[in-house]
Amino acid sequence: MTVYLILYPLSMKKFVFVAFSILAFPATGFSQLTGHEHQMISELSARLKKDVEWDDLGGSISAAVVKDNKVIWAEAYGKADKDRNIPADTNTLYRIGSITKTFTATLMMLLVEDKKINLDDPAEKYVPEVAEIQGYSAKHKITLKQLASHTSGLKREPENMVMANLGPAEQWGSLLLKCLPHTRFDSKPGSQFLYSDIGFAILGLALERASGEPYLQMIKRRIIEPLHMHDTFFVVPDDKVKNLAVGLWNTSGAVDVSWPYRQQSNMGYNIPDGALYSTPTDLAKFVSSFIVKPQLLTKSSIRKMQDISSESYNYGLGLMISSGMNRNTIEHDGYVAGYTAQFVVNLDSRYSIIIMRNYNQGSTDLNQVAKRFLRDL
Repeated sequence: MTVYLILYPLSMKKFVFVAFSILAFPATGFSQLTGHEHQMISELSARLKKDVEWDDLGGSISAAVVKDNKVIWAEAYGKADKDRNIPADTNTLYRIGSITKTFTATLMMLLVEDKKINLDDPAEKYVPEVAEIQGYSAKHKITLKQLASHTSGLKREPENMVMANLGPAEQWGSLLLKCLPHTRFDSKPGSQFLYSDIGFAILGLALERASGEPYLQMIKRRIIEPLHMHDTFFVVPDDKVKNLAVGLWNTSGAVDVSWPYRQQSNMGYNIPDGALYSTPTDLAKFVSSFIVKPQLLTKSSIRKMQDISSESYNYGLGLMISSGMNRNTIEHDGYVAGYTAQFVVNLDSRYSIIIMRNYNQGSTDLNQVAKRFLRDL
């Protein structure tokens, strides 16, 4: 496999070298940008840099812009680790939170293509323990499609969150089962949109049992490895820990680093719904698979993921959907203690943007900045 070293401009005075496998993810250099692309990216760069400085938390923001399946720009601002004075760069790792749900939904569609599951299969076919959910009955059965579209009617989390958030990644399935008796419905399945983290965890366990292969292994084998995502993990390996941005949990005004740190080894059942780590340039390989020649899923499966109903509001299967003038987009965000992330894809222009940050509140509204950038681009 040939590897090329591409020169990317970070600003008018700085450059960064990024190695890409040309077979896995072709890249393009600054000289190939149009004048308008250069202007818009320069404005985005200045905005993100200024916001990090203004927030003054010792945190960082990292971003990448993609055209089709080519990263045309990537840059990071601020500190990955304030205490050790380590600057963020394009190799810095962040938790991507609920963007993990898009990976789980993609895995679901792969198993549909394999004819191992159907979207309308009841979850109890694979996870009979869902009968322990408070209020579960023959009239309240949940399908895999409802879990993936947040129309299962389940509350977002179980009532005993201490139980839910303790335990290593390998134990997530057993921890989930312990949480089911503490989980209840807020609405009838299929009747309305209700965002549910535990719903996606149940989906992950159903996929694991339907395939006979551990969920963690399937995501790696069927998504991460085929896309050559060398910086995407559920558990950060020892040789990559140095690249991990320190999470800053700043929702209360004070900055707490202890809870984001504890979550790294105690994610509980939240593996299929919010546990992945990545970088913007690595996540770009996954994001672009929805707009170029399919690398993982057929075009038919991708269209099914983008289908929405009146009940699911603007949520398809692991994807948020927006439509309208210059707003034909798919997206997902992520929010966990100490980290926020966002990707948005404009299906018409075939531009994408990915932004990650190692703090929760700041000057940058990741969703608004991403959508405005793609609109103006």
